[in-house]
Amino acid sequence: MGELHVNMHVTLDGVIQANGGPTQQDAGFEYAGWETPYGDPEAGERIIADIEASDALLLGRTTYDIFRDYWPGRTDRIGRAFDRVPKYVASRGTPELSWDASTQVTDVGREVRGLRERHHQVHTWGSANLLQALFREALVDQLNLWVYPVVLGTGKKLFPEDTTANRFELVEPPHSYPGGALLLRYRCLNSRPEAMAHDDLLPES
Repeated sequence: MGELHVNMHVTLDGVIQANGGPTQQDAGFEYAGWETPYGDPEAGERIIADIEASDALLLGRTTYDIFRDYWPGRTDRIGRAFDRVPKYVASRGTPELSWDASTQVTDVGREVRGLRERHHQVHTWGSANLLQALFREALVDQLNLWVYPVVLGTGKKLFPEDTTANRFELVEPPHSYPGGALLLRYRCLNSRPEAMAHDDLLPES
C-alpha cells in the first residue's frame, strides 16, 4: 500500500491561511503572503523535490481551484510535476474539473483508502477542511510541516478546535533553512482504520 503525505506551511501560532499570497477565497485576510519573506533557494529545492516524489495529488475544492487557475501549462519543475500526476478533488459539489487528469472524490473515507492502494505517494497541499476529514478517518501517514518564524494572531488554523486527537513521531532531525523556515517530518501514529484509544495518546513510560 502507498502512503498519504500532508504538506503544510504554518506560522508559529498554527495559521495556514493564504501563505503564498492573496486569493479570491481569502479576500479580506490582511496577512496574505506571510510565507514569502522567508523563502530561499535551498528550501525551494526541497519543496520541489518533495513535489516530484509524489505520483498523485489530493486537494480540497478551494485549493484545487487556486491550483487550477495557476499551474496548468506552467513549464517549471513544479508545473510539470503537477501536470503529469492524477489530481483528485474532494468535494460533494460540482467542481470544474478542467485540469487534465482530474477526478472528483465524494466519499473521503472510502475513496482515499483506494487511492493509497493505487499510488505510491499521494500528496495533499493546503486543503484545511479536507485535512480534518483525513485525520478523522485515520488516513494520514506523514505530516510535513514547514514552520515559519512569524505569529499572526488570526486566520485559519492547522488544528482548530475539535480536531481529532492524534499522536506523531518525528522521523528525521528537524532541518532549518537560511531564510528562517524549519522543516519537521512526522509519522502519524493512528493512520489505521480503527479509532485510537484514549490511552494511546499518552507517551510510553
